[in-house]
Amino acid sequence: MPHARDGFDPIPSWGRPPEVSVAALSAGTPAAGEGGYGLPGVPVAPAGELPAGLGLTREQLAAVGVRGQAGGAALCARPDGGPVVVFGTGDADALDATALRDGAAAFTNAAAHAGRLAVVVPSGPLLDAQAAAQAVVEGVLLARYRFETLKREPAAVPVEALTLLVPEPDVAAAGRGVRRGLLFARATMLARDLANSPPSMLTAAAMADCATRLAAETGLTAEVFDQEQLIAMGCGGLLGVNAGSADPARMIRLRYTPNLVGESPTRLTLVGKGVMYDSGGISLKPADAVHATMKNDMSGAGAILAAMSVLGELGCRTAVTGYLMCTDNMPSGTATKLGDVLSIRGGATVEVINTDAEGRLIMADALVLATEEPTDAVVDIATLTGAAMRALGAEIAGVFGNRQPLVEQVLAAARATDEPAWQLPLARRYRAELDSDVADIKNMGGPNGGAIHAALFLEDFVGGLPWAHIDIAGPAQNDSASSWRPKGCTGFGARLLTEFALAFTAPGDVRPGTPEGDEVSRHER
Repeated sequence: MPHARDGFDPIPSWGRPPEVSVAALSAGTPAAGEGGYGLPGVPVAPAGELPAGLGLTREQLAAVGVRGQAGGAALCARPDGGPVVVFGTGDADALDATALRDGAAAFTNAAAHAGRLAVVVPSGPLLDAQAAAQAVVEGVLLARYRFETLKREPAAVPVEALTLLVPEPDVAAAGRGVRRGLLFARATMLARDLANSPPSMLTAAAMADCATRLAAETGLTAEVFDQEQLIAMGCGGLLGVNAGSADPARMIRLRYTPNLVGESPTRLTLVGKGVMYDSGGISLKPADAVHATMKNDMSGAGAILAAMSVLGELGCRTAVTGYLMCTDNMPSGTATKLGDVLSIRGGATVEVINTDAEGRLIMADALVLATEEPTDAVVDIATLTGAAMRALGAEIAGVFGNRQPLVEQVLAAARATDEPAWQLPLARRYRAELDSDVADIKNMGGPNGGAIHAALFLEDFVGGLPWAHIDIAGPAQNDSASSWRPKGCTGFGARLLTEFALAFTAPGDVRPGTPEGDEVSRHER
């Protein structure tokens, strides 16, 4: 009997990137279709002169709700009858990438019926032409994203072509920004595709096939470890979570090697939670709205795969290894039971007191594997705890770490990409709550501080290496669309990790007693 998964492509956006280009802006505001550019978008600040040739007054713009504030936009008719979308950017002197990205998103949302678009790119003292072009491309493409591959009649109009209009002297710099923005946007759309894919269609094995395909296209090396290999490697955390499933687990190891001549690259290891569907296992989740989103519980692994897929084209100078730990978490007669003890790679034993605290179990195997090879830092990313979401809300990721310089690099990448993150304390005073009477550690602490307990658990397996943990349980999913973030799976982390890897520097062995180490200690008390 035919099934919807027959011939299903979990990454449809990857195979159809839009055409994005730069052109020199002639005098005045372009008309729709002029030069083949498509529907134009024109930026407007709250004060100052309006763009030449717009043909509209501030009173007319105010009548349709556009006063120049970032995020406002409207489709207007010019005196000649031609359509134009006017979008606000906020104060021109304060214009930054975040405000411009939001403005570009407002533009494309107001022009949702048009597949061919053109944008006049504004400038300001805080934003050069390259950064402005990147922000516009990201805002336009990410706001228009929809996952409709399983609909017989998709409703959304995809962006077919986008032209950025800039002054002649800025064309070259804007071109560099366009290329970078397109790659960053494609990474996020790829991550969204993966997280939005139904779990019966994107199993661990299908995820491995997808990773292998992407690796071949993007210059990565991919190794896939099956059930028998995982048993031989002693990956008891991943195998234990997989015990109740009808679909076998997979561990995927990706490697990106920069093409450097005469120098050794810095080395970074990324670890991602890839729970393709999380029922909670024997500790079954309630049948509520949260349970219905659990296909996104592989968003961490998806973000790593997406980020690593664009590192080569972006010229990343850091060697990156990624571990994607993939399985679903299901109840059955063979599932791990409460009170069972699992043996993690390396021999540490874990008492399982809640099978819905499974992400830390599968990542523990990968963290140990990360310590077995030379690396300058390890960063893991996971939809790990509801506690992080309750602490920070649904838009902000929690960050923990044992080296403040590394944490600061993660936070800097979060600011640069407007994927917000906030440092939480790695409070070791709570570590005793993870002590077990029958094993080396148990997989949950007490009823409070759950995000901290999860981070402390993971830290046990990094062998003292510089390490940071990003908990994306909140921002991985949107209940409603907001700016360039659509309803559904957001792909949070793909752009953050891309930016982080591109700017990564080895944090060194910073310990308490130095200013940087004392800052870490402040977050550990």
